Amino acid sequence: MTTRVLLADDQALVRSGFRMILEARADMEVVGEAENGLEAVALTEEARPDVVVMDVRMPELDGIEATRRIAAGGGNTRVLILTTFDLDEYVYAAIRAGASGFLLKDVQPAQLVDAIRVVAAGDALLAPTVTRRLLETFATALPASPAADAALDALSPREREVLTLMAGGLANAEIAERLFVSEATVKSHVSSILRKLGVRDRVQAVVAAYETGLVRAGTPVG
Repeated sequence: MTTRVLLADDQALVRSGFRMILEARADMEVVGEAENGLEAVALTEEARPDVVVMDVRMPELDGIEATRRIAAGGGNTRVLILTTFDLDEYVYAAIRAGASGFLLKDVQPAQLVDAIRVVAAGDALLAPTVTRRLLETFATALPASPAADAALDALSPREREVLTLMAGGLANAEIAERLFVSEATVKSHVSSILRKLGVRDRVQAVVAAYETGLVRAGTPVG
C-alpha cells in the first residue's frame, strides 16, 4: 500500500532532498510540495495526502496554524512536524494543534521514512527519546485542564496504567510485555483510552496524561 506524502517547507533544497529520499521507496509517493502554510492547507484539501511533513517556520502561515487548520478539517491526514532543538517552544504548540509527532530536521533518511510509515499507520511518533524529552520540557508548564481531569476519571485502573506507560514512550508490544498481557489486549486498552479522552492519537493522549498530572516530568516508566 502506497503512502501519499505532502512536503511543506519554505526551503526548496529541503523539499527536493526529502522528495528524493521518499521516491526511492516503493511504498512512498510525494503528491505535492508547499512552500508556506497556506499552500500546505490548500494542497492538503486538494490532494488528501496520508501524511504532511510540515516545517514550523514558514511565510504566509506558520506550520503550527497550518497543522491546526488541517486537523480541524476533519480528514484523515496526519501531520509530522519537523523541528530543531532551538524551536522547542513551538513543538508543544504543534502537538496541541493536532500534530501526530515530530522529528529533528537533521533526521537520517531511514528515520524519516520510518516516521512517515508510523504516522500513516494511525500511530503516533512517541518512541524516540527526543519526543519524551520535549514532552517533559513542556509538562511542567501545562495549565490545568478540568475537561482532561473529568475524562481521566472515566479510565479504569488498568487503562491509567497503560496510559502511563504510553507516556513513557513504550510501544504496544513493550507495554504488553511489561503488563504480561497480549498485544491485542493492549491495543484494545489504547483504543478505549483514546475514545474516553476524546483524542485522536497517542500523542494527544500523552498530553492529557501530563495535563492531569497522571504523569509528571521525570516520572520513571513502570
